[in-house]
Amino acid sequence: MIVGMNEDILLQYEWPYLATFLPSEEALASSARETGALRRKRGVGSASALLRLALAYGFCGLSLRQTAAWAQVAQVADVSDVALLKRLRKASGWLGQILAAKLAERAPPPQGGTRYRLRLVDATTVSKPGSKGTDWRIHLGFDLASMAVDHIELTDCSGGETLTRIPCASGDVVVGDRGYAHRRGLRSVVDAGADFIVRTNWQNLPLQTPAGAPFDLMDFLRRLPDATVGECDVQVAPTRRGPIAAFAARLVAVRKSEAAAEAARAKVLKERKRKGRSVDPRTLEAASYIFVLTSLPKEVVPPDQVLDLYRFRWQVELVFKRQKSLLLLDELPAKDPLLAQTFLYAKLLAALLVEDLTRQFLDFSPWGFRLGNAASVDLADPKDPP
Repeated sequence: MIVGMNEDILLQYEWPYLATFLPSEEALASSARETGALRRKRGVGSASALLRLALAYGFCGLSLRQTAAWAQVAQVADVSDVALLKRLRKASGWLGQILAAKLAERAPPPQGGTRYRLRLVDATTVSKPGSKGTDWRIHLGFDLASMAVDHIELTDCSGGETLTRIPCASGDVVVGDRGYAHRRGLRSVVDAGADFIVRTNWQNLPLQTPAGAPFDLMDFLRRLPDATVGECDVQVAPTRRGPIAAFAARLVAVRKSEAAAEAARAKVLKERKRKGRSVDPRTLEAASYIFVLTSLPKEVVPPDQVLDLYRFRWQVELVFKRQKSLLLLDELPAKDPLLAQTFLYAKLLAALLVEDLTRQFLDFSPWGFRLGNAASVDLADPKDPP
């Protein structure tokens, strides 16, 4: 927000402006009825009031009791904390619909020719109070050209990282880390007419030569000259019993500097020691290289540019860091699953609103709102009396 702005002030005094970035009151009311979020208006008079309550609880970080007290003072609603709990538990699916509607606004128009749209994907985990493991996973897509989130999906701990979650279209180039180097997800990108760049490791993705023979990854890496990017045509092996057929790709790799390689090996050893596992010698050897798999044609994107494009992936990690540091995305107060979903959806919806407000920031006038199209305003003669 303009992140220096007090969130409660924004929800209380600037709500009419904030509402311009949301579906209309009629659309909110209709979806609230359809999802069962607001069928009785006792204490909460409208869908927009319920949305303000959800944002106050999730975005502003207020407790249920504090949210109920704020709502009464701000004349938004008149509910107890217990009644508010029931309302918010029923609102999770509705907030998910609003979030989807906001994301649909960001869908780009179809592009002709060979213009590419770089899309970065990643996921982060959130745990409920007292939990030592993963309870929720947030999957996110990020459009690098517009520097905006264009996909969000919330799953429980069983929802793994996969490119099948990301809607793709021709011209998209999806960039992901090693967690996305799986046949089914990569194949879904190719079938959609899009392309991928994913980092991989030596054992998680079976590769073959273009003729279908086993591919010796370690031999390819060992033959790389220092400080030179190398590439090799490969194909991702088909599954033995279907339904995934083999598909072509390029393996692009470069040898790390000795200092970088030593740091990577030390990290591997430390991680294996922490988990009490032995280290495969090939894991230590592979740590000396960076290698990615891509479906992009070499005639369009040469190997050194493939690695340059992969380097942009850290931008999506910054998105999560901003959301966790500025919006406190990982500070989940609720143990109840439905209430936790409401909290997380409210946070994620707030993140999109933050982006919208940030884009409009330079258009703000000194008095805090825009008057409309300046070209349509009639200017009085300076000699005319006021």
